[in-house]
Amino acid sequence: MGDLLDLDLDLIDGSTTTLRDVADGGRLLVVNVASACGLTRQYADLQRLHAEHDDLTVIGFPCNQFGAQEPGTHEEICAFTEERYGVTFPLTAKVDVNGANRHPIYAALCQETDDEGHTGDVRWNFEKFLISADGNVARFKPATSPNDVL
Repeated sequence: MGDLLDLDLDLIDGSTTTLRDVADGGRLLVVNVASACGLTRQYADLQRLHAEHDDLTVIGFPCNQFGAQEPGTHEEICAFTEERYGVTFPLTAKVDVNGANRHPIYAALCQETDDEGHTGDVRWNFEKFLISADGNVARFKPATSPNDVL
């Protein structure tokens, strides 16, 4: 997973980093997020986990591929997440998690299998990937509560 951690990543503020730098030696919870989804309320639990666990960084990847549920601009996404859920964890620029333009990070993550044997495309908004400090990945279905992944 070393290559995964070192792939370039564009944050929503226009800066570039890597998952390794974002994790700063800890765990990562990578989540494709959307502002107009039935699962959007998961932002609250994601923010709580991010704030309560010093060794965990949540990182949200806004994606508009599922029901066009993330149509906003970067500024609108930031305003929504900050005002509604007090989000302080990093958000990336909008990405595709499936298809020909899939972000390289998701190309690697989609090779992982969840507890039901699903490998391949992300199924919906809020699919979660927990990456341990040593690079092991656990994959969780969108409906799985963020509270149940640690």
